[in-house]
Amino acid sequence: MLHLAQKTPPRGPIFPDANVMVSALNARLTHHGATDVLRTAFDAVPDLALVSSFGAESVVLLHLAAMVNLDVPVIFIDTEMLFAETLVYQQEVAERLRLRNVRIIRADDSEARDPSRSMHKRNVDACCAMRKVAPLRRALADHSGWITGRKRYQSGTRANLEFFEVETGKIKVNPLARWAQQDIRDYMDENRLPRHPLVAQGYPSIGCAPCTSKVEAGEDPRSGRWRDQDKDECGIHFVNGKLVRAGT
Repeated sequence: MLHLAQKTPPRGPIFPDANVMVSALNARLTHHGATDVLRTAFDAVPDLALVSSFGAESVVLLHLAAMVNLDVPVIFIDTEMLFAETLVYQQEVAERLRLRNVRIIRADDSEARDPSRSMHKRNVDACCAMRKVAPLRRALADHSGWITGRKRYQSGTRANLEFFEVETGKIKVNPLARWAQQDIRDYMDENRLPRHPLVAQGYPSIGCAPCTSKVEAGEDPRSGRWRDQDKDECGIHFVNGKLVRAGT
């Protein structure tokens, strides 16, 4: 299992060019595990933030990060459309892992722009942009990079995901990129980590309540996100659900 790698992580100076830095780090960490990736990432980009949805699998990355750096800023986007279970779970996990720097962010104009909370019915992309993308962009303005929980197995658009990327001028770190779904389950079991309560109810991927549905046996785990719409990403990583890499 990839997360069991115990090699000493390579360390080195911050590269002056982000693309050169990312290519070098990916090459040097090819055979290393998630903990090594995190240690090296914090060494190379000290002001990293970790962005977490506190969703179905989020506790694994949060646990790993807490073991490496308890002071890492953890950004949680409260879209004001989340399941009540997610809000309760967020508090439970933060307390359980003793996370010292959780930052809960929200859109500052949602009440004025969407007082009826129905924008998702008229324009789901605009809703995601207002409630997720814009608040996160503001929260990351003072950070050179961020850590995500994305994994290759989650969707076809993530099949070639690397540990390090450059996106919109920032370094993006994906420590769990090469983990399999069974690795996630095993890690949760081994470390007795709390599960999101909605997983047991048929929600293997959890977002905002109006745009998340249950997943039937045999379906893709993310099929319950924006079901029956030409969309599979909120826009935080992609634009309008399409694979786009902008910036350097």
